[in-house]
Amino acid sequence: MTEVKTYEPTDSAGKLAKGFLRNPLTIVLGVSLLAIGYLALMVMPREENPQMVVSGSTVIVALPGASAAEIQKVIVQPLERKLKEVKGVEHIYGTAMDNVGIVNAAFFIGEEKEGSNLKVYDKIMQNSDIFPKGAMNPIIKPLDIDVDIPVVSVAFYSNNKEMSKTELYNKVKRIQHHVNGLHNVAVTEVKGGNKTQFNIEVDLHKLSGYNLSMGQIVQSVQSLSYSVPAVKNRTKDNKIIMVGVKNAIDSSKDIGNIIVAQYMGSPIYLSQVANVAKSYDIQNFKSVQISVRDEAGKFKPLQDQVTLTVSKLQGTNAVVIADAVKTELASYKDYLHENGISYVITRNDGERANEAVNELVFHLVLSIVIIAILLVLVLGWRESLIVTFTVPAILAITLFVAYLTGQTINRITLFAFLLSLGLLVDAAIIVIENIHRHYHDEDSAHCKADDLIVRATDEIGPPTNIATLAIIMTMVPMAFVGQMMGQFMKPIPANVPVALVASLFVAYIFTPYLAVRMLKRPDFSKKGDH
Repeated sequence: MTEVKTYEPTDSAGKLAKGFLRNPLTIVLGVSLLAIGYLALMVMPREENPQMVVSGSTVIVALPGASAAEIQKVIVQPLERKLKEVKGVEHIYGTAMDNVGIVNAAFFIGEEKEGSNLKVYDKIMQNSDIFPKGAMNPIIKPLDIDVDIPVVSVAFYSNNKEMSKTELYNKVKRIQHHVNGLHNVAVTEVKGGNKTQFNIEVDLHKLSGYNLSMGQIVQSVQSLSYSVPAVKNRTKDNKIIMVGVKNAIDSSKDIGNIIVAQYMGSPIYLSQVANVAKSYDIQNFKSVQISVRDEAGKFKPLQDQVTLTVSKLQGTNAVVIADAVKTELASYKDYLHENGISYVITRNDGERANEAVNELVFHLVLSIVIIAILLVLVLGWRESLIVTFTVPAILAITLFVAYLTGQTINRITLFAFLLSLGLLVDAAIIVIENIHRHYHDEDSAHCKADDLIVRATDEIGPPTNIATLAIIMTMVPMAFVGQMMGQFMKPIPANVPVALVASLFVAYIFTPYLAVRMLKRPDFSKKGDH
């Protein structure tokens, strides 16, 4: 009797198949892959859209007493010329107003944020002599898209008509302090409402009677305040000139006792030429209102509201942070009820991101089921089960690699998975189809099942590898797309190649492993007897 030699594979595909075909650790590897993939899906930060690197800086230079035309000539234009010299700047926008000039420098999308801001700072500091005498030190504020765009917005409004204009703002500030201490919360901001402030309403007639100027009033107040007063020419009612002092001192009487000048040997106090009162920021002419539905579903009249916005740190989970904010707000339920304050969550990116991710995961599962049904019709139910198993294993590897590289789960990441789903099963289908062909080949009836499977896998290794490599190469150019589109579509060239490479390993390891245990060979001996 001639001994049948064991088939020795020549390609990596066959070698992988032979190495894992009877290895008891293969099943452990499969379960481990599914486990780490599931953990990555649960742990990875969820966002509605992918993170984008957007760099920019705002330079603010104040020149008290200068008109908008003067600011444009001596502040804005010199600043624009210098910022154009900074490498990587794409657009420059300048704004000139009375007393202050503002220039925004926008860098090309993808420029490193920290390096870009440092370039702007160095350029301004090196050319600080271009500003005229009397100009204040420039303020440089970097743009941070992760912080500037909130993930949660909460609108607070009062049901108590007797509540003062500043009381609602102050109570929301108290809540803001605790929300800002939550884990991974970057910045919180309170918008709208009126702040507590000392108002100095100057009587112009008395001012001229004592031969005083507004500049003397401002200088006197500045000597007692760490916050530079905001000088306005007119009030909302167009009656008097005022000076707003924010967060300066505790008593309006102390402000009234400020000596502004000497007249014939006697001091002139601020209270002699102005009315000083502790009130709200009357120079703030903007107010935000909200209309909410009552229990009957009807809209209530518009009410003044204060909005609390919450931004997250880069790369953190918007879903977790949004839930933490909601939990924190719930802890203030009694406090808000006692003060007649209600709130409405007007923006929740965490909820939207979670819904988007869950919906795409559902469609991903649905696609896998559709593939399984098609394979049942073409190859058979056993072959279909084998190929269907490989898809979660491939996605698990891809998700875990994405987690290790600091990616987030978002619409584009999952779109990349959906895009590659049809490609992921190619290798497994080719392997199982070739195994199926060898199993049903009457000339192979004398061969062992293990040898048949290793040979079938080894045969399709080189063409499958080259075909997969060709598909990966078509994705490479997408990684070099610049600007906003390149940043937005970045997860596709980052994840599709990983998924395709993973599909090869899964097809060469797990498809033969499952095939030798699940597929049945036809009985050719009965056919011959017949």
